[in-house]
Amino acid sequence: MGCRSCPRRWLVLVDQFDAFLIDLDGVVYVDDEPLPGALDALVALRRRGRWVRFVTNDPRPTREELVDRLSRIGVAATVDEIVSSGWATARWLRQQNITHVHVLGSRGLEYELRMQGLDTDSATTVEAVVVGCDEDLTYRDVRQASSLICAGARFVATNLDATFPTTDGPWPATGAIVAAIATASGKRPVVIGKPGPEMFRLALKDLPTGTKAAVVGDTVATDVVGAHRAGLPAIFIPPYPLADRSEWFGRAPAPNIPEVVVASLADLFDSAVGTLRHQPMPFPWPNEVRAGVAAVVVDATGRILLGRRADNGMWALPSGHVEVGETIAQAAVREVAEETGLHVRVKRLVGVYSDPVSQVFTYSDGRVTHFVTACLACNPIGGRLRADGVETTEVGFFPPSQLPAPLLPMHPGWLSDAASGRTGILDGAGQDREAFSTSGR
Repeated sequence: MGCRSCPRRWLVLVDQFDAFLIDLDGVVYVDDEPLPGALDALVALRRRGRWVRFVTNDPRPTREELVDRLSRIGVAATVDEIVSSGWATARWLRQQNITHVHVLGSRGLEYELRMQGLDTDSATTVEAVVVGCDEDLTYRDVRQASSLICAGARFVATNLDATFPTTDGPWPATGAIVAAIATASGKRPVVIGKPGPEMFRLALKDLPTGTKAAVVGDTVATDVVGAHRAGLPAIFIPPYPLADRSEWFGRAPAPNIPEVVVASLADLFDSAVGTLRHQPMPFPWPNEVRAGVAAVVVDATGRILLGRRADNGMWALPSGHVEVGETIAQAAVREVAEETGLHVRVKRLVGVYSDPVSQVFTYSDGRVTHFVTACLACNPIGGRLRADGVETTEVGFFPPSQLPAPLLPMHPGWLSDAASGRTGILDGAGQDREAFSTSGR
């Protein structure tokens, strides 16, 4: 789909959407040079009555400066059509009731912060350190920002782009600076720009309810993933020629797979280019990916060890995090002991599971974690069976045909793999296999 060699002709992209949220660098221009077809396409979009919003992760210029920059290359735009990561960050800080900030960034970023009523000159009180792109960065700047964060100031980044495109090739951008401060402070920032959904929400804020919008960008990690996090389809303009556009299609939906790939903005009007139906991600966006472990503990009579989880009331295999310095076998032994009181010996690996639909968990503090879980087959060798009252409220051994309900949805597949004796590295949670028998319970 979307391949020019396909005989089918599609409804052109411009007629499928009411609004287009368009990245600037690499889509409209590089440096101050407009990209082929971009100017005519933008004029044609407006003639068709489409809303246009320019959504850029560049935190250096003000929105007024971006309007002037577009005007110089022949693109008409208003300030209200510009959503920059600097402006979005200023808006977010005000929503958090933060008023005193230390800025590591451009004069344009400072201007956007001040326009939202933020104090950027405080010599004593600093509630947040705001990091953008600073082409005059010094070691002293990194040291001061790290010290303030370690002293308790919030760490806020306008974006995490590692580079930005120039005619001389990619140059270091905000992400490179953020990485230095994160390394020095040992803290992770709150990130406002793409791929976070906040900028897309701001872009759509003043448009009518029900507006059909698409994101157009040239970076998978920010534009494509950001679009999907915001529940929007992504039109991808690769920064390099693709030998075969069909390489992006025929794959399972994923956050980093665009709905359609085009060569330039001009392709929005090309009837040979189609789009795929957008499928929103069926899981919340994780804040982190962590290594997990689960244990299939089977006693001498073939019964399976399960515990009722205190956090959700569901029955589950003993499971948890792999801590720093542990092997997965050590983690499995520890988790079983902590949750059930039993000592076990690890026999073999059942499988490694990473399906995000079943293995993304939202905690009471709002943190969302995606687990990549190693499941291990184990035998009990001692200890005293008991629930710990913290992670488990009940524990027990159950015959495979009489497993208690409700059971965590991915665990029947893991039990099926354990029963079959096979070992594998798996993407899913056993959906393509018959679930482990739970009849007669």
